[in-house]
Amino acid sequence: MDNGKPLGSDDEIPLRERKRLRTRAALIDAAMGLFAEHGFETVTVSDIARRAEVGRTTFFRYFTDKQEVLFADEDQHREALVSAVDDAAGAVAPIGDSLDRALSAGRAGLSALVGSIAEHTNWLAERERLINGDAALLARSLVKQRAYAAAVVDVLERHGADRETAVLAAAVCQACYEAAVALTEAEPERLPGALEAAFDRLSAQGANVRDD
Repeated sequence: MDNGKPLGSDDEIPLRERKRLRTRAALIDAAMGLFAEHGFETVTVSDIARRAEVGRTTFFRYFTDKQEVLFADEDQHREALVSAVDDAAGAVAPIGDSLDRALSAGRAGLSALVGSIAEHTNWLAERERLINGDAALLARSLVKQRAYAAAVVDVLERHGADRETAVLAAAVCQACYEAAVALTEAEPERLPGALEAAFDRLSAQGANVRDD
């Protein structure tokens, strides 16, 4: 019976999916807590499953290995980035050789990315610490970062950017994001301001160069 109460976000998700999401979140929290307490190398999949109160088989339904837990939200983040770049680039297309237009689209994408991080990622600072302290994790992270940049390049080219402009814009955007992460010590709530400051400083520098 309809009691007039509006559906909340949880009510709109089927029960099975809510259970799946809760289990996945429990595995992430268990893994990240153990990594923070004992270091990445010493923690096993069995340790993670035990703390999350599930079996090893359940762990492998969600993640291929314990490394992948650190990148659990990558799909949501990439979708947020690519979708926002696509919308922003479409609004200024054709981009051609305009680095300003390409950077504007990339900036919109990164704003959406940090919004996604704030919504989905609770362990960003600890994640960054673990990745930077482990060569294998850092290598995996760099591969994923390159995939992000390649996705941005593809979107920009689809909206008329020439190759050089698209590649340069994606590289600059990646540098701004990495600078924001470093300067905020990967605190999600501080990332948007630091990212905007990085782009604003570049814009001001570019204006100064043109005036000279």
